[in-house]
Amino acid sequence: MPSLARARRKTAPASAEDAPPPAEGRRRGAVAGPLRRVGLRLLALAVLLGAWQAVVVLELWPPVLVPSPADVVDALVRTSTENDGVRGYQGHYLVEHLGVSLRRIAVGALIGVGVGLAVGLLMGTLAWVRVVVEPWVAFLRTLPPLAYFSLLVIWFGIDESPKIWLLAIAAMPPVAVATAAATASAPIALVEAAQAIGAGRRQVIRSVVLPAALPEILTGVRLAVGIAYSSVVAAETVNGLPGIGGMVRDAQRYNQSDVVILGLFAIGVSGLLIDSGLRLLERRLAPWRGRT
Repeated sequence: MPSLARARRKTAPASAEDAPPPAEGRRRGAVAGPLRRVGLRLLALAVLLGAWQAVVVLELWPPVLVPSPADVVDALVRTSTENDGVRGYQGHYLVEHLGVSLRRIAVGALIGVGVGLAVGLLMGTLAWVRVVVEPWVAFLRTLPPLAYFSLLVIWFGIDESPKIWLLAIAAMPPVAVATAAATASAPIALVEAAQAIGAGRRQVIRSVVLPAALPEILTGVRLAVGIAYSSVVAAETVNGLPGIGGMVRDAQRYNQSDVVILGLFAIGVSGLLIDSGLRLLERRLAPWRGRT
């Protein structure tokens, strides 16, 4: 009995403070991880801004080519306020330029994603459709947007239609390829099991193939939205004002590099926010990704 008591005293913690509950340790780790990532990203941003300011101070390039961070902030103020009776840049505030471009991207990407899902599903489930359609999808995927934008302008004029069509065409191939590959590689065992219990073709696709392919499909959607966003400057080369890409193109004509850099920052930051939203949606819709 004395030996048992001594063993218990050795294994028991000296006090409650010496042995924090496991749940508390997990909470601390859950908080420390995001804080560490945020700190590293802020540090990287500070280093980038410091290097940028050093380039300006050392005058490695003329200010017209590389404006200072203060000049870009000043451009942000100018394009977001009214100066001498002029609203923002070319009569529109920065947020209005960005909003118009986001609307174009949303409509074009939505059309491209919808068509890509339908085409990819047919390619992944019907072999003859894959043989016929896959070369054309690959052909469109390799074309840069500016290569066919001029033709779209000839067909649809210089209003909104060619811009929407360009973004839709740019967004369609990644979704089609990802959907076709994901549906074609659905687990054979699950498909055969569903067929064995009497499930029809549509039921198999709806209940087995699509859930298994959903994570890869969502990845294709993310890629498609990113490609559509990166094509917005090309889409707004013709009659692109108001629009963030049109603002960048117009400022480039007059060597307003501070406005150009401001527009690039606006595109990049809003693109990061959109991608973060899509990643969150992916985690909500396909929480089983990476799990067996």
